[in-house]
Amino acid sequence: MKSDSNNFELGKINRRALLQLAVASAALGIGFNQVSAKGLRVVVAGAGIVGASIAYHLAKAGAAVTVVDQEGPATHASRGTFAWINATWAKQPRHYHAFNQDGLSGWKDLQQALKIPIRWQGSLEWYEQAQRQEKLKQQIREQVAWGERARFVSSHELALLEPQVNFRGARNVAYSENDGAVDPVVATNALLQAASSYGATIKYPCTLNDVILRSGRVIGVATTGGEIKTDKVVLATGAAPGVGQRIAGFEIPQRSTPGVIAVTEPLSPVLNRVLVAPGIHLHQRDDGRIVLGEQAGAPQNEAHAKRLEGRPDRFPGKELALQHAKRMIDIAVQFLPAISGVNVKQVYIGWRPLPLDGHPVLGVSPVRPDVSLAVMHSGVSLAPIVGQLAAHEIVSGVTSEHLDKYRPDRDYQLVRRY
Repeated sequence: MKSDSNNFELGKINRRALLQLAVASAALGIGFNQVSAKGLRVVVAGAGIVGASIAYHLAKAGAAVTVVDQEGPATHASRGTFAWINATWAKQPRHYHAFNQDGLSGWKDLQQALKIPIRWQGSLEWYEQAQRQEKLKQQIREQVAWGERARFVSSHELALLEPQVNFRGARNVAYSENDGAVDPVVATNALLQAASSYGATIKYPCTLNDVILRSGRVIGVATTGGEIKTDKVVLATGAAPGVGQRIAGFEIPQRSTPGVIAVTEPLSPVLNRVLVAPGIHLHQRDDGRIVLGEQAGAPQNEAHAKRLEGRPDRFPGKELALQHAKRMIDIAVQFLPAISGVNVKQVYIGWRPLPLDGHPVLGVSPVRPDVSLAVMHSGVSLAPIVGQLAAHEIVSGVTSEHLDKYRPDRDYQLVRRY
């Protein structure tokens, strides 16, 4: 791998999207598979899972790609994510749900092409509040109408699906069969490794400071590692504040919220599926580690507000981190008794990039047409399809209708979907 660091860790698109891209490519007089980026130089800022996917697809198309990150691969939002691959009820409205379905299809192709381990066992979800549970019934009916393999399962079937889970008498547990879970760090590194095999260079620690312009067009970027000549820039910098205004001349209106992710020591198999239980998210990786995601978020008090200033990715001390992890374990053990007494090995604070309307921001800056933005919540679910479509737009210069609802210059409205 081409890399400026010694500590670097180590498709096909679904038919509907492929047809759209084939039509776009036909407008150029060439087939989709023949679109070439030879001679095109692109700097991708951000070595998270979205930036890695875009870099991989660009490099595969023949672009000269340089990925820069101020710390390293998957060190921020991608490391601190629950990594649930899904297109469930929260993905609203229908166009966004379909976009996430495309993301799931893309993951199956990447899994095969890059040998990324993904657990496709589905998810089980329920609520304790009767009113919220009733709403879930309506949402599952909608999911079925939209083509999802979703249904409610009986107590008998729950015992067969998850024999070690205590559902505590829950009824009407929703089973979304298409869902999966992935180790986001492993997936990010696999994408960067593959990008590197196509000639991409990975630079870190390396901070993107500014763009270099000539007659209003980008000709390079200034970084802490020196100047890099480039024709295009992609900002996949997540929740990092100020980058959009400095590089793209356009700041994405977003709110970023923190969430705690804890990862345990490896255990023998105790959980088959993603479990979305009241107050806690759980899934088990192939290596036996249990991943826990909090639902409530940080307590709303002055102490936590002060502690979260500066958007830290980690707690100030191990003791405090383990206190938060214990709080999560205490909730989780009610549903999965087998994890009682488990040792927690990692605790992260994940800052979710969340545009105000809850939808991705994808496409060229309305101020600097050589700079593209790729910022979103659900980055894990969407990474494959975003990588494919963003790379194709950058290489071909043809915009895809698939991304029209997610352009940076849209009219944002604050919708608290998450």
